[in-house]
Amino acid sequence: MLVLAIDTATPAITAGLVELTADAVRPRAARVTENARRHAELLMPGVLAACADAGAKLAEVDAVVTGVGPGPFTGLRVGMVTAAALGDALGVPVHGVGTLDAIAADVAAGEPLVVVTDARRREVYWAAYDGAGTLLDGPHVTAPAALVDRLPELGATAAAGPSAAATGLAVRSTAGPSPVGLVAVAAAALRAGAEPAPLEPLYLRRPDAVPPGQAKKVTTP
Repeated sequence: MLVLAIDTATPAITAGLVELTADAVRPRAARVTENARRHAELLMPGVLAACADAGAKLAEVDAVVTGVGPGPFTGLRVGMVTAAALGDALGVPVHGVGTLDAIAADVAAGEPLVVVTDARRREVYWAAYDGAGTLLDGPHVTAPAALVDRLPELGATAAAGPSAAATGLAVRSTAGPSPVGLVAVAAAALRAGAEPAPLEPLYLRRPDAVPPGQAKKVTTP
């Protein structure tokens, strides 16, 4: 099975093709560009470049996997909308997976782990995992200090993700999710041919943009 993987929940704009077999998740090609403000402009060129690198056509893709965050509102929705549009155009299923889960799958630390990414506004997104990569707590959005205060309770001994250094723990990786990590999280559902759940973004807080309020009435004397 040839799977297209996409994630735009972090400053890393990730696109890649992954070969999923009955017992393996094999990378075919990956394009990762670091740019926190150009997700919309760079994602599809990355998808097409990954296809060219893999010697495959988009029409050969059997499924799409996309990260659903948590992540900033604008960047996150670029990847999810693109994944949904490609799935519709190609007539293939689209599976959403947690971005932090994918980073944890990439690291495969074998030890209690927290995955931490930048949430802006002097906050971080984080989630805690056991040594097998199973989610224990989160995802949450908090100040870094609030996460550090919880580390003894969580029992984590290492950290991963672009903002891992904020924890003071041993850092296993500062990368965003890879195509292999994204597909690994969805592998069981893909192999089983399960119906994907509706794509639901993990914003964890309200977007900055809000509808304008009702205009004030102007009275005349």
